[in-house]
Amino acid sequence: MLLLTSPAFALSAFLCFFAAVSAEDPYRFFTWNVSYGDIYPLGLRQQGILINGQFPGPDIYCVTNDNLIINVFNSLDEPFLISWNGVQQRKNSYEDGVYGTTCPIPPGKNFTYILQVKDQIGSFYYFPSLAFHKAAGGFGAIRILSRPFIPVPFPDPAGDHSLLIGDWYSSNHTTLKACLDLGKKLPFPDGILINGRANYTSFSVEQGKTYRLRISNVGLQHSLNFRIQGHQMKLVEVEGTHTLQTTYSSLDIHVGQSYSVLVTADQPAQDYYIVVSSRFTNPVLTTTGILRYSNSTGPVKGPLPGAPTTEVGWSLNQARSIRTNLTASGPRPNPQGSYHYGLVNTSRTIILETSAGIINSKQRYAVNRVSFIPADTPLKLADFFKIGGVLRVGSISDRPTGGGMYLDTSVMGADYRAFVEIVFQNNENIVQSWHIDGYSFFVVGMDGGQWSESSRGQYNLRDAIARCTIQVYPLSWTAIYMSLDNVGMWNIRSEFWARQYLGQQFYLRVYTPSTSFRDEYPIPKNALLCGRASGRHTRPL
Repeated sequence: MLLLTSPAFALSAFLCFFAAVSAEDPYRFFTWNVSYGDIYPLGLRQQGILINGQFPGPDIYCVTNDNLIINVFNSLDEPFLISWNGVQQRKNSYEDGVYGTTCPIPPGKNFTYILQVKDQIGSFYYFPSLAFHKAAGGFGAIRILSRPFIPVPFPDPAGDHSLLIGDWYSSNHTTLKACLDLGKKLPFPDGILINGRANYTSFSVEQGKTYRLRISNVGLQHSLNFRIQGHQMKLVEVEGTHTLQTTYSSLDIHVGQSYSVLVTADQPAQDYYIVVSSRFTNPVLTTTGILRYSNSTGPVKGPLPGAPTTEVGWSLNQARSIRTNLTASGPRPNPQGSYHYGLVNTSRTIILETSAGIINSKQRYAVNRVSFIPADTPLKLADFFKIGGVLRVGSISDRPTGGGMYLDTSVMGADYRAFVEIVFQNNENIVQSWHIDGYSFFVVGMDGGQWSESSRGQYNLRDAIARCTIQVYPLSWTAIYMSLDNVGMWNIRSEFWARQYLGQQFYLRVYTPSTSFRDEYPIPKNALLCGRASGRHTRPL
């Protein structure tokens, strides 16, 4: 990671923000230039989005509670935004980097993100959130390490590697966006990448040593299976939560999800296949990398390790086996299990049902009938400046209703410090993936069929995994518990990027009438202002 002295204007913006960050915590400064450049992920030249000339972008390497000052120069010919998948932006949704909260960076301009990885550890990633930029790159890994005096429930590995996997198209992102704008669906992907390459990505290991692999599915729409020839993987962390250390021969990683595993180089010294393949698709896409022993006596050989069954049941059972390690410390010294979520009464049940259909002769996707369309002004800014006609809290129901799909800028209201149950109901014959910005939630249950109140009888109310992205299997439901302890405007979205782009998202406004900085940080002094917020002022210097 490039660690640079901040330019004067970035430093000024940061110093003006001193009230929102803790002075004793370290600061890490980054300067990024976002540009187009030639990339060859599938062997043919195409236009990619680079960060400091890199595809994928540089890793963010930090420690719990670090303050990250990231100065982003937009050298593209169109507006650009970066969002931080899994970074909770405590009390600070202004920095979330999605259009509902943050104005885009105009071409030729810069913006300094000022954020803190407050009370977090784990494996996450960043990505471009506007238009269809995610199909061109601009993504990279985020590693948040524990503070030195916080015990980690496994010995320090000999190495720590980030693996960004995902489906990929040979078509330019503008071509894919135009396809969606015309009301069509995306075609089948052309390949799968591991760290920006379709084949021959390699990792060197020393025999007898153990390594940590942080694997994130940064693709556009397909669940992927990850496996290493002849090696087992011990799962140790999922999106900021230490897990029961269960061993797997392969892992299903759904779109937007991040897993952290330990792999021991305990096999004869040679090269071994790393295999990533698409799940529940016909045909199956497969790509390979190499796990290379430093004292290897021969090249990779033998057949690729087999993929799991195409039946959903195998994946469902694996998902249910992923549990929280209640004896491990998280970002703080106290054990993760000290918060007994199963003993807290829920104050509200929200049921989110997805649908696909045609509106105005074009393909659209919806949640509870509403297909999201962006407002002309970021919703968080409209809320702060009290701009009328932009934000309509309650424009999406918290239960499915009968009738057809329609277009609206959907915002759901919720009370600060409420404890809610959210059910994702999938009545379609595909695996879906959902992400909630600003939060980590407890995955208490998942099963086939329609959810009902009797489904609560099978909830895991003791050691459910806490994470920020969850899959919902075909014709199935997934239920989560979430404590609304983070005031702000938060994006709830499908991680299938075409569905997100065509309406399968909405915003959750977690509200308190309090104006105390203890509940929410003030608008950043350097916040970009656009739409109907143009010409207004943030705060006095």
